[in-house]
Amino acid sequence: MTYKYSICYPNKKNIEYRNSALTGNVILDIAKKYPWIEQVELADSMHQNELCYSPSLDFTCIEDGRSFCLTAIYNTKKELEFSLWYYRPKKVNILFGLLGKKEKMVVDDFWSCDLDKAIKYLEHFVNKEYQIIEDLYKK
Repeated sequence: MTYKYSICYPNKKNIEYRNSALTGNVILDIAKKYPWIEQVELADSMHQNELCYSPSLDFTCIEDGRSFCLTAIYNTKKELEFSLWYYRPKKVNILFGLLGKKEKMVVDDFWSCDLDKAIKYLEHFVNKEYQIIEDLYKK
């Protein structure tokens, strides 16, 4: 599988898109080496009306269109904390199930995890262990 990714910076209105095809190992390395603390500190130092985004990396699988995003903030204890955003196909009821089900792309989000756990779920994404990620959202 190959991936492309985008970066959201706290102080930039435009999202940076990096569209060259990368391997799963490369995107894991990017996420691990990203300057999360520096970017979160930058976000915390900005006035709320100047802040464009929370620091984020969004990885998209070129072959199947699924994406996995890590977004960082400081929690109330000033510890680095991540929210995870998973864009995936899901069967949904049409008209409360009266007309059956239809598959559409949805976003699931999970809040309050540390960097190690966020990277672990990114590894599951890279390894196509999608059910493990989907189970995270059921908890």
